[in-house]
Amino acid sequence: MRFFQSIIAIIFLTAFNVAADNESKFKVLFDGKNLEGWKHAGNWEIQDDGSVFRKDKGGSLAYVTESIPDDFELRFEWKVGKGSNSGLYYRPGQYEYQILDNKGHGNGTNPRTTAASLYFCMAPSKDVTNPVGEWNTGRIVGKGSLIQHWLNGEKVISFDYKDSQWKDQVELLRRRGGNLEARNARLSLQDHGNPVWFRNIRMRELTAEDKVDPTPVQPAEIPADIRAAEEKKLQGMEKKRADSKAKKKE
Repeated sequence: MRFFQSIIAIIFLTAFNVAADNESKFKVLFDGKNLEGWKHAGNWEIQDDGSVFRKDKGGSLAYVTESIPDDFELRFEWKVGKGSNSGLYYRPGQYEYQILDNKGHGNGTNPRTTAASLYFCMAPSKDVTNPVGEWNTGRIVGKGSLIQHWLNGEKVISFDYKDSQWKDQVELLRRRGGNLEARNARLSLQDHGNPVWFRNIRMRELTAEDKVDPTPVQPAEIPADIRAAEEKKLQGMEKKRADSKAKKKE
């Protein structure tokens, strides 16, 4: 019995040490005490629980100290008010980890725009959000052309955008104006006009030695009527861009 107890203790301590070692590699971007290194228009406010809250209109909260590394892991916690919509942008253009009340907002009807989606590109495999008003844990991993989104400890998105099986999703985002090859952006917490809270934001740069499991995750299926609505929306965007370009040439 003592032998097995010793083995269990060793396994536990090893797992604890590995977790602690990984945690030590992270740089704290927001410590819950001040907004040093962040830029905003006075519409974000630190709360007593160590979170930052979007209290009024004024724009996004951007981390301006440094850009997101090409290969990185980002961890954070978030919660929303009823019907709220927000997002976390981590690469240029349309690279957005969606933040949403899935049941109380219209975007919740399309898996590709629900919480933890790569907005308007890749749907999470399932909805594992906590109820409105409760904290959720988010995690983003980007290494090479591999993108992963995690929500509450579950990997809900994992895909290599250079893999041809995802060409339709990549093309969808391209038509919307996004480029998955883009790099060198500031981390930005979106002000979408709704109450949203973030805390415990930390990041580490991944090296060649850091291994990431590339196994893809199957995204949720998009209903036919939602696909049709997406196409209509995209055609409207493309027409607007074309009209604007033609007007500039006049």
